[in-house]
Amino acid sequence: MRIPARMTAVYLTGHGGLDQLELHHDVPVPHVASAHVLIQVGASSVNNTDINTRIGWYTRGSEEDGTSWAHVPLQFPRIQGADGCGKIVAVGAGVDASRIGERVLVRTMQSPEWVDGEWASVTLGSEIDGAFAQFLAVRASEAFPIDSPLSDIELATFPCAYSTAEGLLQRAGVGNQKVLITGASGGVGSALVQLAVLRGASVVAVASTRHHQALLDLGATRVLDRDANVIDEVGENSTDAVIDVVGGERFADLLRILRPGGTYATSGAVGGAVVPLDLRDLYLKDLTVLGCTFHPASVFTDLIHLIEGGRLTPLVADTYPLERIREAQERFLAKDFVGKIAIVPPPLG
Repeated sequence: MRIPARMTAVYLTGHGGLDQLELHHDVPVPHVASAHVLIQVGASSVNNTDINTRIGWYTRGSEEDGTSWAHVPLQFPRIQGADGCGKIVAVGAGVDASRIGERVLVRTMQSPEWVDGEWASVTLGSEIDGAFAQFLAVRASEAFPIDSPLSDIELATFPCAYSTAEGLLQRAGVGNQKVLITGASGGVGSALVQLAVLRGASVVAVASTRHHQALLDLGATRVLDRDANVIDEVGENSTDAVIDVVGGERFADLLRILRPGGTYATSGAVGGAVVPLDLRDLYLKDLTVLGCTFHPASVFTDLIHLIEGGRLTPLVADTYPLERIREAQERFLAKDFVGKIAIVPPPLG
């Protein structure tokens, strides 16, 4: 194909509100460096990290002092988009040309790079430009081939949320156990429900009442309203693992429902980053507490195998064109859906 010199993309121009997202039609198509590939983006989707990065949430300071996942100042303008599905249209030096035409998913939490004598974190749409654009360039090792009848829109819902969920469950060692999952209607939460059920877990899903039937349809054994008292509902010392993407004031109760030797794992704090903790619950029950962000490439490979095997259901709540990214993020923040909000770039003119 003929690759244009310019593309349509959304720039994040600074930390702040939706006005910091600017649509541009004259953005240079990324240069394909050595060991990199150029991908024509078929679809992306919205994630909490897009919002958190925009508002500068990953720092304890003010939003003006916002940082990236790597806790270093974000470089602006930045093209966000932590999910990417598309096809390889060009390769850099050292990459087999046979990869051109390959359909791929891009890993969100990528392998670190050696920069100025130190290992630097690499997150799609944060430290490097992401998929809110017509084209995306990444290291060839971070573009994973996929063979699936699913559409680009459906596939684009998987990389960030499902790899986060798979990483959480692998780290927590979840198997045929009783597991409680908070924020279960969101992208990561609904992925957790599906992936935990595949492991044979008995899942208690916590979410707004309006989403309960959808979670039961995904295989949850039981659903609780997000305002329910989990101690009263499931009992102290009753649960093998808690997978929490909410945080907030209910953190202490989540430790109380864990059995002795149980595991708490988290990858989010949408309900509040500062939580109450009674250390007696932690040490007297010999609990394991895990923070889970980065994971090995094998987690993404495992996810690819599950998708190709048809074992996961893509949950596309709605689809927005790239030029309506602000509306898409507003809808995302409304939390009136189960699953993901997809983003589709304009066709090449």
